[in-house]
Amino acid sequence: MKKAIEKHLTLREKILETIRDAILTGALRPGEKVAEPDLAERFGISRTPIREAFRQLESEGYLTVIPRKGAVVTSFSPKDVEEFYAIKSILEGYAARRACEKLSAKELEKLKGINDRLRQLATEGDIRHFFRIHNDFHDLFIRAADNDKLYEMVGNLVRKFQRLRYASLSLPGRMAISVEEHDKIIDAFRSRNPDLAETLVRKNAEYGGKVLMQETDGTPPLKPAERAAALHMDL
Repeated sequence: MKKAIEKHLTLREKILETIRDAILTGALRPGEKVAEPDLAERFGISRTPIREAFRQLESEGYLTVIPRKGAVVTSFSPKDVEEFYAIKSILEGYAARRACEKLSAKELEKLKGINDRLRQLATEGDIRHFFRIHNDFHDLFIRAADNDKLYEMVGNLVRKFQRLRYASLSLPGRMAISVEEHDKIIDAFRSRNPDLAETLVRKNAEYGGKVLMQETDGTPPLKPAERAAALHMDL
């Protein structure tokens, strides 16, 4: 029974990875239908684990499941991108301010350890593992803010827009710059400077949204100085 469950989970993970990759690489475009029968045939399985995967991908913002029509790739408007990063900047900035007063020496060392691992992954160009561990960095200081409602709100928000965050970190040079900005965040935490910690976390999201909007929908290009600032402020 245990092996059957593990096999089921492994198949679902393969389906998730296949669809995520197809969307992120552009093989599946916004608005395009993702066919259950094709996936069932490809993986040699029933449609049940496929539907489970669809539900998870919908919660992450990759798919929209339409009753009696099936799943299509979610489209994000410039307004969606702008609003997500605006809300993210406010919530995470507040979390950083609170965490600055509460992070223990052990937690600060853990943040450094996470960022050292991210530095290695950035050098290797491993975006998949970088994204997962990058989430751990943010999760640690948000949890340290010791506000359950805030933690829940941020978690719900970022899960819904996983695709945007992955796309942002996938931009050329962004992983290495993210590590540099994390170093600055850690320094602000160590010096117990809540104003600086909040400012760094808020600005990274605001600028990151601007760059992502430019990359994805043809909005007016940022000026060179603005683009450089944005690249250096997205965590």
